[in-house]
Amino acid sequence: MTNLCAAYSQGSFPWYGPGQPILWWAPDPRMVLPVSEFRLHRSLRRTLQAFRSNPDCEIRVDSAFQAVITECATQERDGQAGTWIVPEMIAAYTALHTSGYAHSIETWVNGKLMGGLYCVALGRAVFGESMFAHATDASKIALSALVCLCRHHGVELIDCQQNTQHLASLGGREISRAQFLIHTERARQQPSPLWTFDPVYWNELLPSTPPKA
Repeated sequence: MTNLCAAYSQGSFPWYGPGQPILWWAPDPRMVLPVSEFRLHRSLRRTLQAFRSNPDCEIRVDSAFQAVITECATQERDGQAGTWIVPEMIAAYTALHTSGYAHSIETWVNGKLMGGLYCVALGRAVFGESMFAHATDASKIALSALVCLCRHHGVELIDCQQNTQHLASLGGREISRAQFLIHTERARQQPSPLWTFDPVYWNELLPSTPPKA
């Protein structure tokens, strides 16, 4: 656990497969999502408005971390064989969660966990890790909730590690590793956000009263 926290503080993260030694990565440039630049496309806006207004839908934080990381480990991804989230990593990140350094953002519908993500947080330095979905847009809903939580608490960036077309479409962009390290050093020394989700946080992305059709 100490090694993981130290690595994240220095801009590195682990990525390896079964039977391989731990490999530490520190990409340059680094993909980040500035929360003020999150792109809320029209279709996702409609999805969030419907989710917000449905009493059977809710965002939970840290209520099922073990389930979220396990689902992330089994999620099939285009162009990726297997997973780096091997049992040893599940145990390590669960220990981080128990110590308050890893969190899950969860999309619940009718009492069922339909999607979510987990991240590492050191102060206000937030490092996105992985997400999963069992329903359309369930992981995007969780990411949107994380963006709202971060905006509300003054978190500037969510680390996305590597560039993907999906993240770029949502407002992610690359910065230099040097810039990323400066941000991380400053943000990790700031007070940690309160890791809960209040429905009022949706106001960070959505109007308090949905517009009339």
